[in-house]
Amino acid sequence: MTRFEEFRDLHRAGAPLVLPNAWDLASAAALTGAGFRSVGTTSLGVAAAAGRPDAQGDTRAETVRLARGMVRLDALVSVDVEGGFGDEPEQVAALAAELAGAGVVGINIEDGRPDGGLRALGTQCALIEAVKDAAPHLFVNARTDTHWLPGHTALTAERAAAYRDAGADGVFVPGLTDDAAIADLVRALDVPLNILYSPAGPSLRALTDLGVRRVSCGSLLLRAALDATVATARAVARDEPVPAGLPTYAETQALADAYAERP
Repeated sequence: MTRFEEFRDLHRAGAPLVLPNAWDLASAAALTGAGFRSVGTTSLGVAAAAGRPDAQGDTRAETVRLARGMVRLDALVSVDVEGGFGDEPEQVAALAAELAGAGVVGINIEDGRPDGGLRALGTQCALIEAVKDAAPHLFVNARTDTHWLPGHTALTAERAAAYRDAGADGVFVPGLTDDAAIADLVRALDVPLNILYSPAGPSLRALTDLGVRRVSCGSLLLRAALDATVATARAVARDEPVPAGLPTYAETQALADAYAERP
């Protein structure tokens, strides 16, 4: 079984892929070391770490650099490429081929636009088709932001079906949390449905029972890390106990061995 096939096989009914999303090499190595076979990237995390806003299409270099480091880990890597870092099929296809050639097994590509609208359906389908032509084995997770951006909810089923027909290997609908709507979409599709985990939404068990085959963490882990960072700094400033069991200096330093370049 190739790495591409192994990643595809992880999208199972009854045992969905839980995909944690990293924002740098240290977080990716820590997740891999904790036993996660597959790790994705979070575009918000990559952008925030670079001091830039998310979903503006200007973190291509940072995204590729992180991906090239993560593939040195013993992990199946999926990369969030926002809207593809370009509007021309040739641009997006070249990026997909570059990532696949580096060892990435999947990408996540979204249809949301910086202005709050959705990319034209035909254009998004053309991008997906170009990616599959350039990198046929790459798992293309086609994200539709119909529940993420206001005013587009009714377009979800149409967009999901169109992306599947364009060759997408899976469909991602962040913001979708209604049990009945999730079940309807699972029944309508013959490719894996990916749902973004939300602490206020259905549990992992509930999503599994609904037929979801991939559950992503998105930016949740980054936001949890930021919260823990501030909480720990405040504890020190207030002369209060800090959390026990934190990784040691040596353990953190050792993470670098997992993604070090080999001669």
